[in-house]
Amino acid sequence: MAPKTEHPMPPRAVRQLRRVRTFYMAGALLWAAAAAWTGRVHPGSRQMWISLLLLAVFTGLLGAASLWLQRLQAAAGRKPAHHAARRAIAPRHANA
Repeated sequence: MAPKTEHPMPPRAVRQLRRVRTFYMAGALLWAAAAAWTGRVHPGSRQMWISLLLLAVFTGLLGAASLWLQRLQAAAGRKPAHHAARRAIAPRHANA
């Protein structure tokens, strides 16, 4: 079920989310290179598995940030509902 009220995301928050996504991408690339190098030099070592674990963490964070940003951009394309029409339809109460 869709939320009844959607609050628009401020442009500052969207910019910050884009910066975080870039940071996660850099981290994923760094740990991919570290895992490849460690796997070639010391295959099956603890360092290799830690590098793969951190690669998985940064890849998951990158995916979550990208999905969230994509949903925010899709929601920004929709027009907000005009709530004044609901007030006009509501029954008026007479003062006693």
